[in-house]
Amino acid sequence: MTRHLQDLLAASADRHADRPALVGADETLTYAELDAAVNRVAHVLLAHGLTPGARVCVLAEKAPWTVAALIGTLRAGGAYVPVDPAGPASRVARIVGAAEPEVVLVDAGSRALLDEVLAELPGPPPVVGAIDDAPAAFTRADLLAAPADAPAAAPADLAHLLFTSGSTGAPKGVMITHDTVLAFVDWALRHFGAKPGDRISGHPPLHFDLSTFDIYATLAAGAELHLVPASLGIDPRGTASFIRDRALTQWFSVPSVLTYLARFDAVAQDDFPALERLLWCGEVLPTPVLAHWMRRLPHVRFTNLYGPTEATIASSYFDVPEVPADETLPVPIGRACDGEELHVLDEAMAPVPAGEMGELWIGGAGLSPGYWRDPEKTAAAFRADPVAGERLYRTGDLARADVDGVVHFLGRADSQIKSRGYRIELGEIEAALATVAGIRECAVVGVDTGGFEGTTICCAYSVAEGHELPPTELRSAVAELVPRYMVPARWAELDDLPHNVNGKIDRPALRERFTPAGAATGGR
Repeated sequence: MTRHLQDLLAASADRHADRPALVGADETLTYAELDAAVNRVAHVLLAHGLTPGARVCVLAEKAPWTVAALIGTLRAGGAYVPVDPAGPASRVARIVGAAEPEVVLVDAGSRALLDEVLAELPGPPPVVGAIDDAPAAFTRADLLAAPADAPAAAPADLAHLLFTSGSTGAPKGVMITHDTVLAFVDWALRHFGAKPGDRISGHPPLHFDLSTFDIYATLAAGAELHLVPASLGIDPRGTASFIRDRALTQWFSVPSVLTYLARFDAVAQDDFPALERLLWCGEVLPTPVLAHWMRRLPHVRFTNLYGPTEATIASSYFDVPEVPADETLPVPIGRACDGEELHVLDEAMAPVPAGEMGELWIGGAGLSPGYWRDPEKTAAAFRADPVAGERLYRTGDLARADVDGVVHFLGRADSQIKSRGYRIELGEIEAALATVAGIRECAVVGVDTGGFEGTTICCAYSVAEGHELPPTELRSAVAELVPRYMVPARWAELDDLPHNVNGKIDRPALRERFTPAGAATGGR
C-alpha cells in the first residue's frame, strides 16, 4: 500500500486523539483537532477548484494553523510551497511566479506583502485564502465551517517545493516527494526512538527543509511539536528558557543557534534535565562549541546530521560518543542513513581510496526528482554513476572516507581557494579560529581583490561578552595554529555576523563587505 505524509497524522489521530500535537505561542491543537483542521483546509481548497497535483503557496508565520494548511494541501491532493513571510517582495514574487499556484494561503501579517507580490505577477491571480481573518476569498471562519471528515482526493507524488538560493540569483525549486521524506522519517524514528509524549522543538522556518523532519517525525511518533517563535533566533537566553520551560526532549537546529547559546553562556551545568537528544544540521558546528555543550549536558545524546535539500533533510549521521579530546578536529558527518549512499569520487566519478579527498556524491532513497521545471539544472546536478548507472547527486562538498568508512566533511569545493600559489581550504582556517578564546562566531571567505596573491583571505568575527579581541591579537593567535600563508590578510570585527533566512552565515554578504565598495563598512 502506498503511504503519504498526511497518513502519518491520520494514524496518530486514531491512536492519540487527545494528546497535544502542535503547541504554538498562544494556541495548542490536539491530534484530533489538528486532523480535523487539516480536513477542513482540504475541503475548502477542493471547493475552490484545486486540481490534482496543483501547487498551494503558504505565506504565513509559523503557527499551528499554518502547519495544518501545509498538511491540508496534501490531503486535498496538492503540493505545498512554503514561502518566507519575512522575505523581500521581489524574491517572494519570483518564487510564487515560478510555482504557479492555484491558491495562496496567507495570514494577516503577510497580507500586505502578498498584495505587493500579486501586483508584480502577470496573468490571472491565484485564489487567495486566509488561515486567520485577513481579507480573502475564504477565511478561518470558512475553514471552521467546513466538514471535519477526510475528503475524497487522490494524493499527488509531489509533496512540496522548497526554493533554495541559486547561483544565478534566481531561487530554484527543489521537488520533494512523499516517499523521500518517509524514507528519512522511518530511519529517524528507529534511530532516535521518538515516542508519544516526547516534546520536540520546531525551530527552523517552514520554508527550510529541516522543518520537514520536525513536523512529520513528530506526528508519526505521536509526540508534541513545540513551535519556536522566530523572535528567539537572536535571543540566546530566551531560547534557553524555551527549552527549559517547555521541558523539551529533543532540540534540532542549525549550528549557529548552538554557537550563540554557548558564547552567551546561556546553558548552565546539567541544564535542561528533560532533554534527551540534541541534533544539528546545515553547516559545521565548531568542535569547541560542541565540547562546551557536551560538558554542560552530559545526560544528552549528540548527533551531527548532514545532507542537502536535494537529498531530503539528511543523508548521513554521526552520534558523537564522547567529549572530543582534540577540539581542533571537526566532527565527522559519519555514515549513510538507511537507504542512503555516500560516494567520495574523483573528477571522473571514480571512487578515491580511503583517506584521500574527493567530491561527495549522494545516492539512494532520499534523492529529489530534480529542480522544478528546470531540466538543464537537474541534468547538471543529478548524474548516473558511469559504472553502476545509479542516479547520484553532486553535492559540491569535499570529503574523505577513513579506513572504517566514516566520512569526514572537508569543506565546499568552491571554498577551496588558491592564494600565493597555495591551495587552501577555508574551513581549516575557521576550525582554527573557533579554538581562540573570546571568539563568538567567525567566518572566512576568499575575495578576488585584484592583488598579486590571487584570492585574498578575509575573516569576519564577533566577540563573546566580556572579551576584547582586536584583529592584531586574533591574527597572532591564528598564526600559531595555521601556516603563515593561511592567516587571513583582512579582518572585520562585527557586532553580529550576517545570517540568511535559514540561519546560516551569509557568506555572499561577507564577501561583498570585503570588496572595495564594502571595505568602508568594516574590513581592515
